[in-house]
Amino acid sequence: MDSRVLTADMRLLEILSQTFPNSSSASSEIINLEAILNLPKGTEHFVADVHGENEAFLHILRNASGNIKRKVKELYNESLSEKEIRELCTLIYYPEKKLEMIKEKADDDLTQYYAVTLYRLIQVCQSVSSKYTRSKVRKALPRQFAYIIEELMHESPIDDDKEAYFERIIETIIQTGQAQNFIIAICNVIQRLSIDQLHILGDIFDRGSGAHIIMDYLLTRENFDIQWGNHDALWMGAAAGCDPCIATVLRLSLRFGNMATLEDGYGINLLPLATFAMEFYAQDPCKEFIPHTEKPLDEKTCRLIAQMHKAISIIQFKLEALTRLEHPEWKMNSQGTLENIDFERGVYMLDGKAYELKDCLFPTVDPANPYMLTPEERDLVNKLHHSFRISEKLQKHIRCLLSHGCMYGIFNGNLLFHASIPLNEDGSLKEVELNGKMYKGKELMYHIGMYIRTAFQNDVPKPERQKARDYFWYLWCGPDSPLFDKDKMTTFERYFLSDKSLHNEEKGNYFKLREKPEICDSILDAFGVKGNNRHIINGHVPVHASQGENPIKAGGRLMVIDGGFAKAYHKTTGIAGYTLVYHSRGFQLIQHEPFTSTREAINNETDIKSSTQIEVMTGRRLRVRDTDKGEIIQRQIQELRELLYAYQHGIIKEK
Repeated sequence: MDSRVLTADMRLLEILSQTFPNSSSASSEIINLEAILNLPKGTEHFVADVHGENEAFLHILRNASGNIKRKVKELYNESLSEKEIRELCTLIYYPEKKLEMIKEKADDDLTQYYAVTLYRLIQVCQSVSSKYTRSKVRKALPRQFAYIIEELMHESPIDDDKEAYFERIIETIIQTGQAQNFIIAICNVIQRLSIDQLHILGDIFDRGSGAHIIMDYLLTRENFDIQWGNHDALWMGAAAGCDPCIATVLRLSLRFGNMATLEDGYGINLLPLATFAMEFYAQDPCKEFIPHTEKPLDEKTCRLIAQMHKAISIIQFKLEALTRLEHPEWKMNSQGTLENIDFERGVYMLDGKAYELKDCLFPTVDPANPYMLTPEERDLVNKLHHSFRISEKLQKHIRCLLSHGCMYGIFNGNLLFHASIPLNEDGSLKEVELNGKMYKGKELMYHIGMYIRTAFQNDVPKPERQKARDYFWYLWCGPDSPLFDKDKMTTFERYFLSDKSLHNEEKGNYFKLREKPEICDSILDAFGVKGNNRHIINGHVPVHASQGENPIKAGGRLMVIDGGFAKAYHKTTGIAGYTLVYHSRGFQLIQHEPFTSTREAINNETDIKSSTQIEVMTGRRLRVRDTDKGEIIQRQIQELRELLYAYQHGIIKEK
């Protein structure tokens, strides 16, 4: 290694020398990093389209899509009964609640139970942590118990020399009344170490009632990333103050009878909307706006929600039309709604043809100016706008989406995005206008991610911020939006028109062409994804598993992992979600059956029933060396070798 080569990197080496001030420290780090390269690759979990189903989502993470149960069976299949294995697994998934139940049922001293359970949990923890360095495991341990848990994990109770030492630690934990806290701590460590990296391919929000609970959970963990979905963009726009997004968020929540996220989760005040709806839609049966709920509602509640649902829908149509008119560059002006109504005849006019309306009551629409908000509507919009903007928890969760998310991600040879990449008919990348400039493919996705962030940046001029806020709505329903990619959104038509031919939304070219291997290869090439085992991983469009649709497409190059977490999709898909797991031996696509409830999982020790849809194993076990992280570590090793050379040849003085 020539000193002239080092000269160009002297600044970097001098910075490195602050952390590694001499030859021995640099050598030790090289040894450490070389060892890490040879550890098994960490387990990645991919999920998509969670849609507020917090119980099912969190259960899958708690059990690592069945990986924890597999580890427990490997350890105890010969020594424990099936019931004992179920009980131990349930304890690992829900330690606090399961311990409470055990204490309630126990008639005698729990000392023996605590001792046996601690032994078993330590063994499970040793198993799931075996692919990590001690340093990484140590960081996952709770601070108050870190030293003792680490001692237990790295000592064996069957070692004669350490048996008494190990047993005495367990006895003292129980005697000091800390057994329950220790069990909870170890269970949480097992959960954390079972998933090295979590990838969420969009749509955390809408449908289910627990999106805020999911976001709260994500704030407690490390090593996760989010590729934004159309529903996430909608909520981001609402939080930024985009009024059409706010109206759409409210409409979707009311459609599914899901006020919990809005009211309990984010403190959004729905009283002004309820008061408005009861005043202006008091005589309206609102039959087309009855909420779709899993559990039946009483007649009074159902009627109020239907009135609120219709009221905000009409406001949404008005706000959307005004936004389209403000942005002619989006080329969405042809999508008329209220302006196409012939109010005298009670029909909808399109291309010279009259269509019957299912609902002809429009108490707040002026036929002469159908998109003008009434004074009462404008006042309501202002109140709702204020409520979304001042919700501290919502703003906190959106900051999490911004800091951990973007439009796409590339991880270990896998290209992740929620829905699509805009394509031309021939499969080439389509140029799309964004803020006056034309972009396609990777550049388009990157610049969209950068552009919408400006909606939250106070150092950006207000007109630019407002334009970026409006763009969230385009992402939701714009024809060239990578999160939508259809010719139009037929919300009005589905509510008001019986003719189902008007409900059709033609999908973009990506969805028409994505099953062709050459198309997927060209997209992967355009994004610079290299390797022989590379894939595109998507969500967005539910896979109709019950009809035999295969989630693996394009000769294995594309994996669509939207299996329908949301209960609203279960009849369509026939299943209740997928988890794609990428571990050191290859890929597994886990197909889940519907999850009843957390309470049943704890009380009856039931689990999500899952089956392996695909299992693609690599020829050899993958190591950290084979991953993106491995490439970074190898560069660090090269830099440290240069620093070591500089020390050894006196180019940099040791400290």
